[in-house]
Amino acid sequence: MESGPTTFYQRYLPWRRSFETGFWIIQFLVSAIANSITVGVDAQRLQLALAPWQAATLETSSALASLLLVPAVVWMVRRWPIHLDNLRRTLPIHVLASVGWSMLHVVGMVAIRKIVYASQGTHYDFDPWWSGFGYEYLKDVRSYASMVVAIEGYRFVMLRLQGEASLLDRPDEGPPVESIERPERFLIRKLNREFLVAANDIEWLQASGNYVNLRVRGHDYPLRSTIAGIEAKLDPERFLRIQRSYMVNLDQVVSIEPLDTGDARVHMRDGARLPCSRTYRNGLRQRFGQDG
Repeated sequence: MESGPTTFYQRYLPWRRSFETGFWIIQFLVSAIANSITVGVDAQRLQLALAPWQAATLETSSALASLLLVPAVVWMVRRWPIHLDNLRRTLPIHVLASVGWSMLHVVGMVAIRKIVYASQGTHYDFDPWWSGFGYEYLKDVRSYASMVVAIEGYRFVMLRLQGEASLLDRPDEGPPVESIERPERFLIRKLNREFLVAANDIEWLQASGNYVNLRVRGHDYPLRSTIAGIEAKLDPERFLRIQRSYMVNLDQVVSIEPLDTGDARVHMRDGARLPCSRTYRNGLRQRFGQDG
């Protein structure tokens, strides 16, 4: 297992949320300012009756509506990440999502414009709606696609910094040195390094979209798998499912805290407190010799 001084990834983690939020705010702020200036210059060049506040409102409203919808795109990419091996399945989903995203963007954008125009004693019209929406969608689908590309690109970089887990491949020649069906070790790729992690060193696992995060000594290593898929490969005498999205290494469990709801909270040696649903609670207690 790797050790040594604090890595860039570990130093970055406390600032991660601020960076991600700031990136989108700056992105749309710069876009709104640049587009407002461009629209204003074009209006003067074409001698259109468009006041500076109108140009700013048109572009800022679009940028603000888009910014408010960023979490929806992030959720879509986490739920249906795009990879070459699943492109035929996920691409139609994202095309449909782009239509819904565009509808929400247009509704939000028009609402903001109507409010601003009303505050100036005038009225904003977005007629006709269908042709107007068609025009906006041609722009919005490109915006949606660029956001997906940015999110996936950022995620790719983060995985390389964090380290990504994978199962050991079957050798090209000869029998494998260990069981492929029940692996004893996982391969971790981190930047240009590779190292092995023993399956028994995994403290707990959490499902996250198309990945399962393997918690090992304070690090999370995402593995492309479902929680059910990895559950079938781990030793059932050592690893146990405690919730739809969680599994634990029984050697790492400190205590089980029952809750009034009938669920439980599992306290781990690393300080983590994991949810245990009532469906799995009795099985966990029985493994520790406790009554259900």
